[in-house]
Amino acid sequence: MIHSIIDNDLYKFTMQSAVIKLFPRTKIRYEFINRANTEFPDGFGEELRKQIKQLEGLQLTDEEKDFLREKCYYLDPTYLDFLKGYKYDTSEVGIIQKQGNLQVSIEGYWYRTILWEVPLMAMISELYFKQTKQKGYRKSEVIEIARNKAIRYNLLGVKVADFGTRRRHSFDNHNLVVKTLVDYGSDSFTGTSNVFFAKKYNLIPIGTHAHEWFMVHAANYGYKMANTLALDNWVKVYQGDLGIALSDTFTTDVFFNVFNTKYAKLFDGVRHDSGDPLIFTDKTIEQYKKLRIDPKSKTIIFSDGLNPEKVEEIANHCIGKINYAFGVGTNFTNDVGVKPLNIVIKAVQAKPYNQSWVQTIKLSDEKGKYTGNKESINLCKSILNID
Repeated sequence: MIHSIIDNDLYKFTMQSAVIKLFPRTKIRYEFINRANTEFPDGFGEELRKQIKQLEGLQLTDEEKDFLREKCYYLDPTYLDFLKGYKYDTSEVGIIQKQGNLQVSIEGYWYRTILWEVPLMAMISELYFKQTKQKGYRKSEVIEIARNKAIRYNLLGVKVADFGTRRRHSFDNHNLVVKTLVDYGSDSFTGTSNVFFAKKYNLIPIGTHAHEWFMVHAANYGYKMANTLALDNWVKVYQGDLGIALSDTFTTDVFFNVFNTKYAKLFDGVRHDSGDPLIFTDKTIEQYKKLRIDPKSKTIIFSDGLNPEKVEEIANHCIGKINYAFGVGTNFTNDVGVKPLNIVIKAVQAKPYNQSWVQTIKLSDEKGKYTGNKESINLCKSILNID
């Protein structure tokens, strides 16, 4: 199900490189969250163990390393040498199945375990549809759906990328969709977050950082300093490259309280990942104007539950006000006539060097997407004055 060590999203590699530099002794715990309480078939956990065991045989090839060196010029040669020697260790992953309830946990040094999330989710999704025999549409139908989307995005004049690795129906379906977007999305399709498919189709890998970057900074430095130091450290590592900042880990309002002129000028834009995208757009434009920065010189990347109708609505709202682009996930890679899984894997605890384990949380701009225990969430809301 996972064909290469780079069958993963770019932001995992960019964060791994930064973690090696700045947090080499920090440990972390991740947990699988089954938002829809989907029941998994008997024997699923055992088969998943067999599948992840195969990942231990994966290793970065010379050809893949050359691709990363060329396309991901911001990654240091020392990091690429590290990645060449990296191998998955399945002892870092725990899997328990009690009847239909699946529990998956990951624990270890952050710099090692950071690569597990995306391929694990992709395997859980693909294995679920295989074991429940949900094949979905025929190949010709998948191509037609993706082709129609590509043509529609072309006509809308928008820029879209594939962000769909984590909840794809299958590797083969993902491959088919990306190929179709390359064939028909000449005016709209800009690339993919999946490094393997970026290499296969000579695309630009797309991504920066994820919520865990800010969550673990909170564990290290406290909630008040998390956004500030996460942004500072990103700039310290990448010196202006990879300049799209994720804004909603502790709500966008809290983020904009520290997103001052320095950061607004250092970063090319921000990413929307929860809450009302139109309200977010207006807040972002207002923030840039308040800082005397022309919003039309900045970009919002939208990445939350997108489909063609939602993309069109957002584009119509943004046009002439601010630059915009879209990272489309499940609607690209799992639009095959079955109900996609509503699953995530999130950091739940971090252990900074010489400290105890600390609960990690994510608030976001949508209360239903809060992750973490209630005590830590309430503490964070109190410290940051969040209603």
